[in-house]
Amino acid sequence: MSARRYVLEFGMGVDVHGNDSTKAACRAVSDAIRHSSLPFFQDIRARGGKMLVDVTVAVPDPDSVKVDVVQRELPHGEVTIRPVSGGLRVTGADTIIACAAITVSVEEAT
Repeated sequence: MSARRYVLEFGMGVDVHGNDSTKAACRAVSDAIRHSSLPFFQDIRARGGKMLVDVTVAVPDPDSVKVDVVQRELPHGEVTIRPVSGGLRVTGADTIIACAAITVSVEEAT
């Protein structure tokens, strides 16, 4: 069974003082989903479908991201977090900027 994409959201998050990639990633994910209300997912789950949430988060040091902590920012679905190299480390400051792209797909029940 293949999943069909329904939603693509983007967000940005910053850890201003601390060089914490996980904190910046959590804020980027929160920013991406904060403005969404997608009630049709309740109907899909009620019919036995699966909501698949794929997150790519770009930070300067992807190995430092605590995936389980970022995953808790997403309250629904089967969540996959993939940290990649990117984002921004601000020169002369202890500031990290993360960018997140979230794709929500649905596998309908058969």
